[in-house]
Amino acid sequence: QVQLVESGGGLVQPGGSLRLSCAASGIFYRIYHMGWYRQAPGKQRELVAGITSGASTNYADSVKGRFTISRDYSKNTVYLQMNSLKPEDTAVYYCNVNLSQRFAGARDNYWGQGTQVTVSS
Repeated sequence: QVQLVESGGGLVQPGGSLRLSCAASGIFYRIYHMGWYRQAPGKQRELVAGITSGASTNYADSVKGRFTISRDYSKNTVYLQMNSLKPEDTAVYYCNVNLSQRFAGARDNYWGQGTQVTVSS
C-alpha cells in the first residue's frame, strides 16, 4: 500500500513562513501529479497548488505570489513553500498524489493524513 507522510505544519505569526513536505513511500511505478489542498472549519476543501509530471504548476488566486510548489523526483516528495502567511491561511493542509503502481497500471489517488497550519499573533 502506498503511504503519504506529511510534515512541516505548525504555528507561525502573520508574515512568517513555513515549508510543508509530503513523501510518497511504498512500491509504485510512476507519479503523474502531486498537489496540496486545504480545509478550514466549516468550509469546503480547496486546491491550493498542483504540479504535473511535466513540471507545470497551478495555484489558487488567493496564494499566487506567496506560495510555491515544487517536486523532488529522486525522493518522490512534493513541497509547499508558504511565505507572507496570513491568518486566513489557517487550515488543515492535505497532500494528494496521482500515481500508478505498475507498468500500464491504473492511475489512483492517495491522500496524506493532513497537517495543521495556524497563522496567529
